[in-house]
Amino acid sequence: MGKYKTEPIKCWDKAKELRTSIYERVAKARDEGKIIVAGGTESMLALPAGYDMEFLGGEPYGASCAFAGKHDPSVCLGFFEAAEAARYPRDLCAYMRLAIGSLLADRYLFGGNYPKPTFNLQTHICDSHAKWYQIMSDIEGVPYHAVDFIPYAWETENELEESKRLKREFLVGQMLDAIDWMEKVTGKEYDDEKFINAVNWECEATNLWAECCMVNRSIPAVMDEKMMFSFYIIAVLMRQRKEAVDFYTELLDELKDRQKRGIAACANEQFRLIHDSQPPWFALDVFRYLEKFGAISIGAHYSFSLSGGWAYDPEQDTWLPAKPPKEAGVELRTREEACEWYAEWILAYHTLLRSLRWSGRGKHKRLLDIVKNWNADGVIIHLNRGCEGTAVGQMELNRFLNDQKIPCMTYEGNLADAREFDLERTLAKIDTFMETLDLKKLS
Repeated sequence: MGKYKTEPIKCWDKAKELRTSIYERVAKARDEGKIIVAGGTESMLALPAGYDMEFLGGEPYGASCAFAGKHDPSVCLGFFEAAEAARYPRDLCAYMRLAIGSLLADRYLFGGNYPKPTFNLQTHICDSHAKWYQIMSDIEGVPYHAVDFIPYAWETENELEESKRLKREFLVGQMLDAIDWMEKVTGKEYDDEKFINAVNWECEATNLWAECCMVNRSIPAVMDEKMMFSFYIIAVLMRQRKEAVDFYTELLDELKDRQKRGIAACANEQFRLIHDSQPPWFALDVFRYLEKFGAISIGAHYSFSLSGGWAYDPEQDTWLPAKPPKEAGVELRTREEACEWYAEWILAYHTLLRSLRWSGRGKHKRLLDIVKNWNADGVIIHLNRGCEGTAVGQMELNRFLNDQKIPCMTYEGNLADAREFDLERTLAKIDTFMETLDLKKLS
């Protein structure tokens, strides 16, 4: 008999259905010759939404390939080998290598040939991303546009308002240029109303996901991080769609009900952890192994914040769900107004994207904020060779947490390449970590 009552989350099947529908719609668009836009999923999904289009995002597609590789090694390993045969080295972004390999192999994970996009649109959020889709465009022979991205500095750095204004104006100008470019390469008029709706929905969806994460402050936690991977992905894949808003509205109501009734994600929760970086997608059982000790990962800066939606509150000295336009009392009427709001939203509230460029004091403060406000007892850091961005400053973070007397362990791996992950060694490290915490496996 567990310490807490548990039950399945009712929205689970809906989340799986929405995720699958994205890839099915891309395949259908491929077969029917409709507009497909490809790029990174943090590439301002609302921007191309001025067209009726399907978006194929490289990072979640890579994660899906990695997970599928657990059951069919020819998928993931085959794509890696195709990229390596074309002389793309193993120290590049693992998602990038999987996308290039899938394209070179002309094999779409969800059936048929790799979908050729109408154009590629990418935001340069890290050192790999802009070059990633330049390479894809060169191979595919399709137009390519990159948007430069310079996020606001962390609040710890006291950035001047003039600096923020210049960054915002720069990004707005690039958005407007990108719209003109899309009209040129498609030969079709851009629909401002669709764009404005998409901006509103993206802000609402990410706000709602942040609210869902706030509910997980409760003891016991209503979600564990393994569950979150099936929920946060809706924002990653389709936050610019109304379906995402509807889903998160339903999920938030359910999580609040679970909180009210004391329903737990882990029946024997006794030690709460934060996980740093993406997980090894092919080895998610690591999270279930933690539960053998009554330990649970209740989230991460990554799973909380990948698609934005967090605003810093100086009075409370913490990050809270950012207010979307309607909640802030703002009505977006024109293309320019939507770009102004959207630019500020991305620059100010995408804290995860900020940490891809700048680690140090800001990320340390954000992680400490999560540890304290989500009642975490320790941190596990995945030293992730597959993502240079999330790996920035991880050992400094480890030292900082140790200085704060917060128990912390690291393990080496790769978010997608199983050749760079040792499961037995990782489980042994967890055993040792749990022993230092005086936690024993539950009978």
